[in-house]
Amino acid sequence: MFIINILVGIAALILGRKLFWLFVGAIGFVYGMNITVLFSSGLPDLLVVVIALIAGLIGALVAVFFQKVAVVLVGFAAGGYLIASLLNIAGWKAVAVPVPWLPFLIGGLAGALLLYFLFDWTLIFFSSIIGASLISQSIQIDPFVKGLLFVGLFIVGFVTQAGMLKRNRK
Repeated sequence: MFIINILVGIAALILGRKLFWLFVGAIGFVYGMNITVLFSSGLPDLLVVVIALIAGLIGALVAVFFQKVAVVLVGFAAGGYLIASLLNIAGWKAVAVPVPWLPFLIGGLAGALLLYFLFDWTLIFFSSIIGASLISQSIQIDPFVKGLLFVGLFIVGFVTQAGMLKRNRK
């Protein structure tokens, strides 16, 4: 399953802004996989991947046919995922606070607003973060090295996509 995460991560990292539908599909894939694993432990890996791919396909179709709705939904999902991932990396435990979903909600609302009003740059940022996260979380290495890998991948993805955006605007 880690190979699929890495491939989806590379696609989001490099092509997230250029192929918006691909990024939305990647978000659908990540959420599909996480929800399936969370609520259906013991399922065969292949079935988990199939369910995640279906969720990704649904996300991509929504992006193609309902772009404005997809922008808000994926902004919310990416913002919430980003905050939850950063808090998890920092060792924060959601069960230790009275309202454990509040950081996700705040990140989600911020992500939806940013993506709606600053589409290109927010999409580059989110797709680089999500791509770097998918890749670095799939590799079992020392946590410090994993952090360096994450930062390096994020920078590569952001710079690559920003360069493509600049070339497209000329």
